[in-house]
Amino acid sequence: MGLPLTAGRPRTGDRGLSTVEVVILAPVMILFILVLVGFGQLVDGRGALDGAARDAARAGSIQKDHGTAMAEARAAAEANLADVCSGPVTVLQTSRGFEPDTLFTVEVSCEVRGLAMLGLNIPTTLTASFSSPLDPYRRTA
Repeated sequence: MGLPLTAGRPRTGDRGLSTVEVVILAPVMILFILVLVGFGQLVDGRGALDGAARDAARAGSIQKDHGTAMAEARAAAEANLADVCSGPVTVLQTSRGFEPDTLFTVEVSCEVRGLAMLGLNIPTTLTASFSSPLDPYRRTA
């Protein structure tokens, strides 16, 4: 048989069990939320990198010469990624030449913060590429 009830009270063998559950589960839940935030930053970084590649290709495609095009592409990418990347922004032209009626293609890459906020120093370098046609009415002076 079980223990008799004392003055209408049930047994007290389970007292404090919910406190133990909270103490064990709270850190796990907090860690789970932080991991979600870290992966959210990676997704945000991917979107920002895609936008920076688009802006860099467009900024370069309207310039009059190759040197100015690359300088403007770098400036556009760095401006877009200032608060996303934890290291330098790399902008490379992957198309050939700078002739009219061709595409100006750039590849933008950088190391995003991502999981570093959790103390996990996993280098996460993302890369995005975009092409823009060289503007036939681009700057000539």
